[in-house]
Formats: sequence, structure tokens, C-alpha cells
Amino acid sequence: MATHVSGEFDVKVAPQKPDNKEAEAAGLGRMSLDKQFHGALAATSKGEMLSFMTEVKGSGVYVAIERVTGTLDGRTGSFVLHHRGVMTRGEPHLAVTVTPDSATGELAGLSGEMQIKIENGKHFYEFDYTLPGKA
Repeated sequence: MATHVSGEFDVKVAPQKPDNKEAEAAGLGRMSLDKQFHGALAATSKGEMLSFMTEVKGSGVYVAIERVTGTLDGRTGSFVLHHRGVMTRGEPHLAVTVTPDSATGELAGLSGEMQIKIENGKHFYEFDYTLPGKA
């Protein structure tokens, strides 16, 4: 059975220069991510995001990878989150999952999914996870 935790997080997104002219000409965006999680997940993360916005307002896609380092319910370690987000005319569809076998330290074996919500400019997470040996 999964454990459910939630909290707030701060995020800084900084545009990065495209790796090459072809990526820039294709309209691909690249950003760095810097997050601070609060609550049962007390951690920082560093990551990168690639995005594309269509000519239709509110439609686009992004993928991101971030390494999260800190504590989860008092257990120390790190893990990698993979994001896949699709926006269809303003309607978001987001999947954020723990990358299999990416967790270290006391978080080894971690699996789970995270939901991200933005309300009044603040970012919140809902994280359902399982960990070997955790009841």
C-alpha cells in the first residue's frame, strides 16, 4: 500500500541557450530547474526541461528530469523524477514518476508518482510512494 505525503515547493525556472541552431529553429525551449520541497519531502532538486509550444494558444508539451536529494519521511537519500506534460488548449495532463532503480541511501527501492498543483501562484505536491520495508 502506498504512503501519501503532500506539501509545498518553491521552483526557479531559468531559460537556457539551445544546444544548437537546429533546436532553436525548431522552437524547442530548454530550461534549468531548481526546487526546494517542504513538508514530509524536505529536499532540493536540480533538473532540466525541454518544451515546445504550438501556435494554438495553451497547447504544448514538456519533458523534464530532476534529481531530488534530501529526506522523505525521515529517510535520507536521492531519487530521480521524470516529467511528461501535455497541455491541450489550456487543459493540462501531467505524469511525474520516480525513475526505477534511481533511488539511493535509505530511499533505495523507492517507487511512486507525484501530482503537481499550482494555486494562486504557489506550487504544491502530492506524492504517493512505496518503499521496501516501510509499512
